[in-house]
Amino acid sequence: MLVDDKKTRTGHYISFVLLLGAAALALLPLYWMVVTALQQPTLTVTFPPEWFPSNPTFLNFTRFLERPHVFRWTTNSLLISLAVTGVQVFTCAMAGYAFAKKQFPGGNFIFYLYIASMMIPGQVTLVPLFLIMSRLNFLDSYWGLILPGIAGPFGVFLMKQFLATLPTELIEAAIIDGCGEWQTFVRVILPLAKPGLAVLGIFTFMGQWNEFLWPLIVTNSSSMRTLPVGLALLQEELPMQYGLLMAGATFAAIPMIVIFLMFQKYFLKGITVGALKG
Repeated sequence: MLVDDKKTRTGHYISFVLLLGAAALALLPLYWMVVTALQQPTLTVTFPPEWFPSNPTFLNFTRFLERPHVFRWTTNSLLISLAVTGVQVFTCAMAGYAFAKKQFPGGNFIFYLYIASMMIPGQVTLVPLFLIMSRLNFLDSYWGLILPGIAGPFGVFLMKQFLATLPTELIEAAIIDGCGEWQTFVRVILPLAKPGLAVLGIFTFMGQWNEFLWPLIVTNSSSMRTLPVGLALLQEELPMQYGLLMAGATFAAIPMIVIFLMFQKYFLKGITVGALKG
């Protein structure tokens, strides 16, 4: 028995060391990004590199924030991410509720057909989507940046799987009490679906905040660029200013780090919510 306990503890120690090493490797690029951003501009290309800056400075952050359009890029990213997240969470919740709790002809076929669209690479739909936005005169506008992201098959799948776990008796009780479909959805379903809505909201916000290809294609003016696109253009403009570029990357990563630290439990919930069965 003692031998088994020692083997178990040894296995736990080995697992801990391996996980710690994997975490260190995963955090190494992030650490180097912050270190480079805090270095003197003249020291970012020295060799061997300084892993611990001797004279850290915020000069690179100051220079980055003084660049034109930086705050406009940040505002655009924030506005688009919030708008897409709000609309997508609501539309996916409605679609998930219909697929999970309503019976209608062809419901399963439509659901699986819609989910199968996740296998289509986004690059395949870029040209037709661009043509649609062009004919609607939505190029280089907030409409062109927001509308393509207001619904998605992953969000519908996530909400359908989560809402399928809710007791159908609650819906029947609400109908008996005189609630219509809309009242049942708003007053009964949405409050109970807060964990699933939070998971979908976090995933959607992060995806939109980091979106690069579509904003690059659909926008022309500097004032309509998002932060990831602006940073890429800044890299072309200042190819050797590594400290400034890393300061911009750190600035762009701060919202994601804050969200992760604030909502860790929802990320863990998101790992298992799709596997729940009714």
